Amino acid sequence: MDEVEVSTVVYVPPEEVYEFLLDFPGYARYSEYLDRVVQDGDGSPGTNYDLVFSWWKLSYTARSEVTDVSPPTRIDWRIIKDIDAEGYWAVEPDPDGVPADVETASRVRFHVAFDPGSASDNAVDLPRLVSMDWVIEKVKPLIRTEATKIVERVVEDLEGQERDVDLEIHAGPDSV
Repeated sequence: MDEVEVSTVVYVPPEEVYEFLLDFPGYARYSEYLDRVVQDGDGSPGTNYDLVFSWWKLSYTARSEVTDVSPPTRIDWRIIKDIDAEGYWAVEPDPDGVPADVETASRVRFHVAFDPGSASDNAVDLPRLVSMDWVIEKVKPLIRTEATKIVERVVEDLEGQERDVDLEIHAGPDSV
C-alpha cells in the first residue's frame, strides 16, 4: 500500500474543525481536479460520495463511503469502486501549537492509503496506446500535491484568512 499523510495546526477548536470536515461536498472547491461531489446520506457511516475527477483527457467518478465517525476527532472512509483505498481525517487538540495571541489550536491530519496495483483496468476509458500503469505513475505525484493543497485551503477557510501553513508530510516507503 502507498500512503501519504498531511497534517498541520489550525487555530480553531477540534469541534469546529470536525463539523467543517463533515461538509465533504465542499471539498470540490479545494482541488483542481475534483469537479464536483455528490452526496447520498447525512455524513454518518454508510454515506456515499461520488467524486467526479477530470485530468488530462480522462474523467473518472470515484465512489467513497464513510465507514466510521468519532465526533469530534475522526472521520474514516474508503473507496468502494475500482481501487483499494481508504483514509481518514483526524482532529485533536494541540496545546503546544497555540501561539500567544491565539486561544486554541487543533492538529488536523489527512491520511490516505491506496494500492495502485488494485486499480481496475476498466475503471477509465483510456485513449489508444495509453496503459493504466502509465496513468497511475502520472497520477501518484498529483495525489501528494492535491492532499497538500486541500489541507492548506481547509486551514484558510477555517481561520478566515490566508497564512503560511506549516505542513508535515509523511509518505510510506512506496508512496508518492
